[in-house]
Amino acid sequence: MSEPFIAQDDQAPLPEIAGYRISRVVGHGGMATVYLGTQLSLGRDVAIKVMRPEALADEVSRRRFENEARTIARLEHPHIVGIHEVGRTDDGLPWYSMPYLPHGHLGRRDLTQDHARVREVLRALLSALAYAHVRGVIHRDVKAENVLFDEADRPLLADFGIALRRGYGTRVTMVGLAVGSTAYMAPEQARGQQVDFRADLYSVGVLAWEMLNGSLPYQGEDALSMAIAHTQNPIPRLPPALRHWQRFIDRALAKSPGRRFSDANQMLEALAQVPHRDGRREPFITGTFRRIGAGAKRVSPMLWIPAVLVVAAGIGFVLRPGDDGGVDAAQATAAGDSTVPALVSDAEGLARDPGAGETAVTTPAVDPTAARIAPVSPTDRHLADAEQQLRAGHLAAPAGANAFESLTRAWQADHEHLKFAPLATRTFDAAGARAVALIEKGDLAAATSLLTAARQHAVATGQADGEALRRLRTRVGDAVEVRIVDAIGDVDRTAAVASLSPAEAIGLDAATTARLRRQAMTIPDVAALAASVGGGARVVRGNDGIYAIANAPVSRADYAAFVAATGHKSASCRARGSVLRALAPRDWENPGFEQAASDPVVCVSWHDAVDYARWRSEREGRSIVVASTAQGANGAPRANGPAEWRSDCAAACKDRVAAGRSSRDDLASRPLDPKRGYDDVGFRLAHLP
Repeated sequence: MSEPFIAQDDQAPLPEIAGYRISRVVGHGGMATVYLGTQLSLGRDVAIKVMRPEALADEVSRRRFENEARTIARLEHPHIVGIHEVGRTDDGLPWYSMPYLPHGHLGRRDLTQDHARVREVLRALLSALAYAHVRGVIHRDVKAENVLFDEADRPLLADFGIALRRGYGTRVTMVGLAVGSTAYMAPEQARGQQVDFRADLYSVGVLAWEMLNGSLPYQGEDALSMAIAHTQNPIPRLPPALRHWQRFIDRALAKSPGRRFSDANQMLEALAQVPHRDGRREPFITGTFRRIGAGAKRVSPMLWIPAVLVVAAGIGFVLRPGDDGGVDAAQATAAGDSTVPALVSDAEGLARDPGAGETAVTTPAVDPTAARIAPVSPTDRHLADAEQQLRAGHLAAPAGANAFESLTRAWQADHEHLKFAPLATRTFDAAGARAVALIEKGDLAAATSLLTAARQHAVATGQADGEALRRLRTRVGDAVEVRIVDAIGDVDRTAAVASLSPAEAIGLDAATTARLRRQAMTIPDVAALAASVGGGARVVRGNDGIYAIANAPVSRADYAAFVAATGHKSASCRARGSVLRALAPRDWENPGFEQAASDPVVCVSWHDAVDYARWRSEREGRSIVVASTAQGANGAPRANGPAEWRSDCAAACKDRVAAGRSSRDDLASRPLDPKRGYDDVGFRLAHLP
């Protein structure tokens, strides 16, 4: 059941991480190396996962990874391996530390004869995934090697290292294969399509098959053939001894996400319905009467059936619509009202055996339409409207018929209604998921409108400091930061500043908002820079950074203003190929041919050009230099000349380069004496942010 690590050189030097002592390599993967280390401040052993350089090749992807790791670090669940700390090695590689669990992973255990343990592991994993999915985190790499065991032998889901918050799109490796282990990969993930939490449920289905059979449901010689098997091969059949699991497996491994379990909780319910080998089933009761005591005896049907009928007669008003004093039965069940025990219907008419220490009440099948009773109060009507609008996706629009407005009306009618809080939480979570998706695709206006409605509802109903809104703010803050990081990579200050509007709409705390604004403002305002250059400029990214290259070389009129202001004496000029320069001296004012004031100035030396740029820098208060080829100026000179001085050196910097073809010279560039002017060489400026 185990998938080996990728072989690596364990003799490579151990990384240096401040605050930790690295002992040895624990294992290697395709994206990272895991080390055993000691956290010096606490003296505890930890596992430290250091990303490989090729996995996160650029700064943008590294920052995004760190943001995702911080999001995952906030997942606190008894069956999720948490993240202690996030940082970078001395070499700049991202890492995170987590608990060191030396008791091995699920791939090293044989549970084929221990179905009770199989169920325990599945329940733990589904509980962990339900918790993560509600918070918008998809694991994307659920497999046997990522199920570890702690000192108490509890299964824990580990390595959310490639997890993505919903809406991030599909990340792929450099070779084009979707990230994740193909042996457990959902068909849509193997095809590189957008995935949601149902991909994790598919992987849990593969794990269930593997634990029951001791082998994988699909076999392949390599990753590609395995991925193809998941997308094309029919769901395999279990052997007769395991046939009672087939219905569960069929739904878990459905090719289409829409045919799988709708969420982890529904999969948990289905797991409870899987009969044991002796035909009994586990109880899955949502009320508070799960356990009655270790010594309780099973109640004879001859006793409990009349009792249930009497109780039903006594609370019959509950199921009658329009009864003013009634209590919604579904509401009481959802709230855990101890006065109304949950009645669990068995679709196949089989009694459930709760096992030792539990006594279950088995009732005849209940008509599923019986719970769909008419609201008994205005609050119920508003909540029913909000539920329907939430399911339809009408969170903040249309006006007068959306979930947030209906919830506000429900709260105003009865702010202590038991169904209000859980429904409001679901609506906030749905708003968070949608807002993140809108932010990531750049629809900031829609995200801002939605978040404004969410905040208004929270303020109106006393939830401004509640956990649901704090969670929503965190998700929005993370999404905005990722967008700003992307804008930094694109040098798009306008996009970065615009990204702040959703953060302001949801009311992030002042410190977070200020930090995000500082990040956005670090991006050079290249649009303003280009507009400020006389004659216009184009912004380019050179090897050394961002520059605005003037659209035209410096003109005679521009240079004349410099000479008039400074009294600068320009270098002598030579006409290349002429022997008459001593008899007819030339300079920038008299190059030997007619020029208009707007024509490029020529007959200026490299040093003249540098002096002019320095003068402009002092006068305008920003850095202005003679353009270099590295700054993207190589394409700037006009085809018919003149050529232009560049900052580039030649002959150990004794000469400077003139680039571009002049009217008399077909060479693209040539070295020239920087102390002389030439009648076919001008210069152009680069403006730095």
